[in-house]
Amino acid sequence: MEHVAVITGGARGIGLACAQHLAALGSKVALWDTDPEALDAARADLGSATFTTVVDIADWDSVEKAVTATENALGPISQVVNSAGIAGPNAVIEDYPLENWNQILNVNMTGSFHVLRAVLPGMKARGFGRIVLIASVAGKEGNPNASAYSASKAGVIGLTKSAGKECAHMDISINCVTPAAAKTRIFDQMSQEHIDYMLSKIPRGRFLQVDEAAKMIGWLCSTDNSFTTGAAFDLSGGRATY
Repeated sequence: MEHVAVITGGARGIGLACAQHLAALGSKVALWDTDPEALDAARADLGSATFTTVVDIADWDSVEKAVTATENALGPISQVVNSAGIAGPNAVIEDYPLENWNQILNVNMTGSFHVLRAVLPGMKARGFGRIVLIASVAGKEGNPNASAYSASKAGVIGLTKSAGKECAHMDISINCVTPAAAKTRIFDQMSQEHIDYMLSKIPRGRFLQVDEAAKMIGWLCSTDNSFTTGAAFDLSGGRATY
């Protein structure tokens, strides 16, 4: 079966690693991202057959148009990795900027909902789909001074479980992964103190590597994953074990 894979936030970090891995496994790849220059660089890396489009997953119209453009270019979408997300600033709750709170929830949680809402009708009509949402160990445990990010990723876990149950009677698997931090551009949004805190909580003693995430996500997107759905898969280096 030939797959068409959409990777949001696909121009960098975990998203780009997933795109590289799925392309190596034979999927036709579409990268959705907000940064056109990064998309051009990623396309140069992956090859001219890669479809790229500028998408803001917090904007429903943008997501809906991207589905149409992607399927016109590559065919029906069968795999989705929703890697787009932002961390926001670090502050205690009473000092947390309201505009940042709203932005983080809009991108991380509502954006995940938009992606599901846009791709599921086609997957249901065709009777097949594999979707992986990128949550975080912060959504399981909560990180101090990162209330918006932690809450948004807890929402992604809950959304995954709900959507997985809705589609469990079909050959559509919807799961999420809960990474510990990986050294990607998202670190630019965090204080060094917060980065050090996250590292101190990882029993492995190091940050996640993006290719490690891509390999687990690649299996979740495959036909080999024929049973598991609505689950959160740990990628936390031993920090969370449930």
